[in-house]
Amino acid sequence: MKSNNNVKWMSLIVSIVAICLMLSSPVKAETDEIVIGAVISMTGGMSANGNEQLWSYEQAIADYNKKGGIYIKEAGKKLPIRLVVADDESEPSKAAQAMETLIKIKKTELILSTSHGPLNIAAANAAEKYKVFYMISPCWPFLWLPNNYQWSSLVFFTAPSAAELPFKIRKSLPESEKYHRIALLLEDSPDGEGFGNGFKHFAEQYGMKFTLHEPMAVGAKDYSAQILKMKAKKVDALYLFGSPADSITMIRQMKEFGVSVKYLHGWKGTWPSEFAAALGKDANYIICDGFWSEDFPYPGAKELGQRYTKAFNKYSVSVGLTYANAQMLLMAIERAQSVDKTAVRDTVRGGEFKGTTMGDIKFNDKGFSQTESIAVQWWDAKHRLVYPPVEGGWKLKMAPPWDDR
Repeated sequence: MKSNNNVKWMSLIVSIVAICLMLSSPVKAETDEIVIGAVISMTGGMSANGNEQLWSYEQAIADYNKKGGIYIKEAGKKLPIRLVVADDESEPSKAAQAMETLIKIKKTELILSTSHGPLNIAAANAAEKYKVFYMISPCWPFLWLPNNYQWSSLVFFTAPSAAELPFKIRKSLPESEKYHRIALLLEDSPDGEGFGNGFKHFAEQYGMKFTLHEPMAVGAKDYSAQILKMKAKKVDALYLFGSPADSITMIRQMKEFGVSVKYLHGWKGTWPSEFAAALGKDANYIICDGFWSEDFPYPGAKELGQRYTKAFNKYSVSVGLTYANAQMLLMAIERAQSVDKTAVRDTVRGGEFKGTTMGDIKFNDKGFSQTESIAVQWWDAKHRLVYPPVEGGWKLKMAPPWDDR
């Protein structure tokens, strides 16, 4: 009897050990889909940007799935792609938590970025901790580059290159259209200060001086002090950096005081469709910044822009950039024929991706690719690409006085 009990106990121990070995072994379940994660600002102050970014990711993945997905060598066939999302609530601390949700619960190691620099840095730090690949756009390079990240990439332009843009445009104008007395009005914030330093640097480089340089209080209801100074100094151009609400207030009050400039270039607040909707025809002639234009002569750019306008009845200066970010991640998976995070990362670093909605994009060996800021002009509630110029494209219009519009 004792012998039989010993045999039973030994059999039980062997079974337990075998089960433990099976559970701990790196046997991989059969792969039947490619899972891509995305950290998205679905709620909070950045949710408008986040929803637009999410739409672009969904479109890129849907377009690949229409082609049957991506061939994965390990599976021996094309696999469909599925997007899983975690909300960062527009907060850096929540961005790190969203990354952990995607990594630990959703079990994805290839992740697309959120839409704001500090959020992306928090998420990139999490990518480093867990050694998963994080594909970023947008984020200011000065926030990302010093960290020497090994597990993320970045596609975006630099703040100085954005500040140089109006000077490049002015240089290209015929003498009869060039302006000479520039007012620089910047919101009183770290971003405003940062851009202000860039503007001052390039003004000196291009041999220009600002006739007026004034801060703008964020959320103010009255900008008459700045406007009256502009009028007294007879400025004929305005570089304006402020939120949509503050930019709208400024332009409405300029009209009330009869102050017009022939060149008005805005950053941050002048590109949203809500800006043009609030001002109506008074938005015409205003130049604004952006990341991308459907007028780019690149494959799929026009069609993507039309698709967005049909879905939301407005225009976007960003969806082509974030679509391209997803597009390049999928292209990297396609080239690697694998969802292995290291293989995909190494395909991106130093790689070149041709024919995206942002054109041909080449990464350096650190995983960074610098794009160029654009300038578009509002005309009849539509963005018209001014810079970079394209053959047969829109010709910049200089604004006449308010009474002649």
